[in-house]
Amino acid sequence: MSAQIEPIETMAAELHRLPGIGPKTAQRLAYFVASMPLEEVRSLSVALWEGRKAIRFCSVCGNYAAAEVCSVCADQTRHNGQICVVRDPRDVAALERTHDYGGLYHVLHGTLSPMEGIGPDDIHIKELMARVGSETVSEVILATNPDVEGEATASYIARLLKPMNIRCTRIAHGIPVGGDLEYIDDVTLLKALEGRREI
Repeated sequence: MSAQIEPIETMAAELHRLPGIGPKTAQRLAYFVASMPLEEVRSLSVALWEGRKAIRFCSVCGNYAAAEVCSVCADQTRHNGQICVVRDPRDVAALERTHDYGGLYHVLHGTLSPMEGIGPDDIHIKELMARVGSETVSEVILATNPDVEGEATASYIARLLKPMNIRCTRIAHGIPVGGDLEYIDDVTLLKALEGRREI
């Protein structure tokens, strides 16, 4: 017989469904919520509910937005001819944290993965090609992850863009800042050598 009472078990089970939350962390969070004042729990649940209801996809780039168009696409100063292609909205957030990229984005909402039955029609490649054909685009930056699916997706998009005479670049991959060469895996070291540049 479980020592937990049913409401805490239920909360822990729901929290465990979140990514990165294991059973022990879910249990700790459930006990923490159980100790919170009811008004704070209500505020948390309302914030989650209302926040989720308000989120939609930008009609231009596919990023998360609170309006029809996200803040990046609405900013006219960012219409500089660059479109950075990413896998999902979390990647947009990561790139925005650098405070250095000043162009637009296109969110694919996935990557090509024939093993999982995900082909070009299952992600937003057609929408990207439509944008490239209708907007003034000078460069497409492919910023998908450096894994098998991300590389396959980047290669596929690059092949589609080649006849359009649009500059197509791929983000560099290599050794993380502060990393030691002796601990870097072979593939990462190879990518770092391939992506070397003059200084």
